[in-house]
Amino acid sequence: MMLWKDVPEAPADPILGVAYAFRADPSQKKVNLGVGAYRTEDGKPYVLPVVARVHRQLLDSNEDHEYLPIEGYAPFTSASAKLILGNSSVAIKENRVITVQALSGTGSLRVAFEFIRRFYRNPSGNPPSVYVPNPTWSNHRNIVPDSGLGAAKLYNYYDASSGGVDMAGIVRDISAADDGDVIVFHGCAHNPTGADLSIEQWSELLKLCQAKKLVPLFDNAYQGFASGDLNRDAESVRLFVDAGMDCFVTQSFAKNMGLYGERVGALSVVMSQTQPSVTSAVLSQLKQVIRAMYSNPPALGAKIAARILNDPALFAEWERELVMMSQRIYSMRVALRDRLVQIETPGNWDHIVSQIGMFSFTGLTPQHVDYLREKYHIYMTSNGRISLAGLNSSNVNYLADAMKDAVTAFPSASGKL
Repeated sequence: MMLWKDVPEAPADPILGVAYAFRADPSQKKVNLGVGAYRTEDGKPYVLPVVARVHRQLLDSNEDHEYLPIEGYAPFTSASAKLILGNSSVAIKENRVITVQALSGTGSLRVAFEFIRRFYRNPSGNPPSVYVPNPTWSNHRNIVPDSGLGAAKLYNYYDASSGGVDMAGIVRDISAADDGDVIVFHGCAHNPTGADLSIEQWSELLKLCQAKKLVPLFDNAYQGFASGDLNRDAESVRLFVDAGMDCFVTQSFAKNMGLYGERVGALSVVMSQTQPSVTSAVLSQLKQVIRAMYSNPPALGAKIAARILNDPALFAEWERELVMMSQRIYSMRVALRDRLVQIETPGNWDHIVSQIGMFSFTGLTPQHVDYLREKYHIYMTSNGRISLAGLNSSNVNYLADAMKDAVTAFPSASGKL
């Protein structure tokens, strides 16, 4: 008897599946614009010099390989909270923030949602619904139901006609949520659209969340990587926390430190008010979730990050690296837009430069995406999202010329062009 014969084939991951297809393509012209990982002008993975140097220092100091505590490496968790909430955060000073180390962004979200499932009920006494943007990072819609919270509900986020935020749609859909529901926000550099809210729009959403007693969860994968300014990229989170909101904050250091495979992340539970017994109980239950899930987090990446975050000279060097990386990505936005305009590609392409961060929501449709893959060996997700980090001076014109061919060949398929 074949025990597993009825197990169905799982669909390919919409992001990682692009990488698999790219690797299998023998073409010398192939271009990978799918997975969000920074690349140099030469198209190579980039190890930040400050990260490489700290890594060597740790190896030379004969750092041990003992288990970390369940809640993680304390010099890392305390510095992570200050990075996102600010060194002068009142919430931190009043001991209203509990931070644990987790497995990058995905692991931080999974721990948060498991904690919510076990211990949070809305004002009506029911488990909350979780709202995520439409569109959003595809894994959000995997993590929420796998945490036992049911399928994620959607609030409209993107205005295809402008290539920006649909503020009216956001307000309409979040207003329809039940009081006390959980709302997932991207702190900055919205993935996949690259369209971010202004601080005035965030202020409007803060008032809405306060009125409906909603629980925000800020997913932060790009702090410092979006604008090049760590403080600017944290403005949305700090606005809500400084207003005294109960909320969750997740952080990933994959992009901004290039620690992709080290799985360095943090989850902070921010409380509007607390007392020592409550703080102790919340931390104990977070540890209980982690213990059953993966026992304790990996050490090396957290120790690298902690040294950089806690040493002023290393921190300043890291900030300079962030500026360099964000500027290179922006230069690719400008180069792609300018080439599309120069060759008179049908449509308006200004949204490419008005968006921010690693990704651009181009407006290309699945039909265009298939055409680009088959004819030009250019790989991107089916919704037309491209990673600007995969572009450089040797392939940006190739992409623009191919995009013109695609939208000319299938004009009726055009989305936002």
